[in-house]
Amino acid sequence: MGAWQAINPLRSGVQTSGPHSSMPTSYHQQNKAGDLHFLKRLNRSAILELIRRTPGLTRADIATHAQLTKATVGGGVQSLLKQGWLCEGELQKSNGGRPGRSLYLNDQHYAMLGAEVGVHGLRLVACSLSGELLASHHQHLVPTTPEVTAELLAELLHKLMASSALAGRYCLGIGVALPGPIDPGTPILRLAPNLGWRDINFLKLLSPLLPQMTGIWMMDNEAKSAAFGEIYFRTGQIPDSLVYVSAGTGIGSGMVEGSHPPLISRGLHGLAGEIGHTVLQPGGLYCHCGNRGCAETLVSGWSIRAALSIAEEENLIEAVLPRLHEEQVQLTLRRAGEALGTLLLNLHHTQNPSEIVLGGSLVQLGAPLLDPALAYFKAHQDRLLGTHRQVPLRVIEDSTFIAARGAAAQVLANVIHGPSDLI
Repeated sequence: MGAWQAINPLRSGVQTSGPHSSMPTSYHQQNKAGDLHFLKRLNRSAILELIRRTPGLTRADIATHAQLTKATVGGGVQSLLKQGWLCEGELQKSNGGRPGRSLYLNDQHYAMLGAEVGVHGLRLVACSLSGELLASHHQHLVPTTPEVTAELLAELLHKLMASSALAGRYCLGIGVALPGPIDPGTPILRLAPNLGWRDINFLKLLSPLLPQMTGIWMMDNEAKSAAFGEIYFRTGQIPDSLVYVSAGTGIGSGMVEGSHPPLISRGLHGLAGEIGHTVLQPGGLYCHCGNRGCAETLVSGWSIRAALSIAEEENLIEAVLPRLHEEQVQLTLRRAGEALGTLLLNLHHTQNPSEIVLGGSLVQLGAPLLDPALAYFKAHQDRLLGTHRQVPLRVIEDSTFIAARGAAAQVLANVIHGPSDLI
């Protein structure tokens, strides 16, 4: 799920590890199966997770699904109600037994903060337990140093926490999404090639500027955070796996598998999903990473800027849309779209997820970019097996806060499934 720390953001903390990581393994290893306090904590976590995924369950429903005794469920629910995690709804009919009240997440008591550090902006959200946006803010930012970025983000977070939307709420923590691979074992941003940042402990820069902030502190790659949020805040029918493709200044992806909590594919060095730096054109143009012919040299915000001579300080979408009638713009977007379609097909063949979600600022360029991408994917995705069972591909037209919301979701998952004493 990303490197995280509890309560004191300056200490080393327990870190995630391994190519597929979700929660720290040490939490369960440090507690014996016979520890009554630990077992009650696990039961409350299981109850809360069930209600989060399937709102409206009764105590009897939970006992059946979780295979717990009615007394255990009753005690766990009562504790969660008292702590403000749950609220009760209407009485539900039962098959022969006493009617029970439906149970839901209490969206009035807690909040999680999420922030995305993008190449050209900062995006902040405050979310309720169900993922509803309580407050949000988007601040344009010319690429600068990690220190300056942390100062501006801290200032914006101060304002967000002081907003009326968060009055009376307990903040569970903050997740920060960053544009580059995060080391799976430590909270280090290894490289953000489109910012020129390398080996940055961004939480260490940010935390002294927010001394009043308690709870979970964590950071992750922006595409991985977005993917996590897209699957975690769903209720009802949840896909077995999902890939989120982030098409913005750079191109990245994140894959999650829908277990409890979802597992994020990371790889040994955190490079899993870095599709923008897969080579599509050997010997092609130089990429910001130093290699030649990367996908980002064909489809990315920065490559479109370079091809159309759009300055770094200009808003790319606002600069391109009035020029869609120009032949050079049409050619550039069509080639970028074909490259994007190739990446989507490569993800389908290498990851074979149950669903693909496409987001990012480039989506706002619309049909000139998306039509060739989607047409290529549709025309080629069935050729390998000849099946007609197509993978759903969903396009999010406005994904401004998707990664920040996903980072907030990761905070909630860490609280529910980690060593937090809030449950």
